Amino acid sequence: MDPHLERLQQQIKSVLDFPTELPRERRAGKWSTAEILEHLYLTYTGTIKGFERVLAAGQPLATTSTLKQRMQALVVVGFGYFPTGREAPRQARPRGLPPEEVWSEISQKIAEMDEIMARCDARFGLGTRVLDHPFLGPFTTTQWRKFHLVHGLHHLKQICGRREAGKE
Repeated sequence: MDPHLERLQQQIKSVLDFPTELPRERRAGKWSTAEILEHLYLTYTGTIKGFERVLAAGQPLATTSTLKQRMQALVVVGFGYFPTGREAPRQARPRGLPPEEVWSEISQKIAEMDEIMARCDARFGLGTRVLDHPFLGPFTTTQWRKFHLVHGLHHLKQICGRREAGKE
């Protein structure tokens, strides 16, 4: 497995201990720990679906990036900084999936994501931009893997911060 996604799996398991540490109550209008985990899960399943579309099309589906997208991608993927306050795309917002289901499948979804990206690497080449991120524009599979690590660590840091502040 790719080192970025392997680290993501390890960090999720080290921060979250289901079922005792998945509070479902929102506080101060923020997502609960269960909702954050569901959000991450939905980003993984959404990415898998996107890469399935790429393979079905038989060609990359990436568009041309704008200057704004390139700059934002540089911050997130290049520098590893995920800015706060951005609203998640509709398809990645929690919808109330059972936390038990999300927890039992999340590691598998990360592995599936890695596998389908490897298939795209083999078919289109490692440095090919294959699929657009909803906000950050076209990514290579390497950029997608790093994005998911940075994004996951951002949310895991939020969970740890809430725990330390006694808010969950």
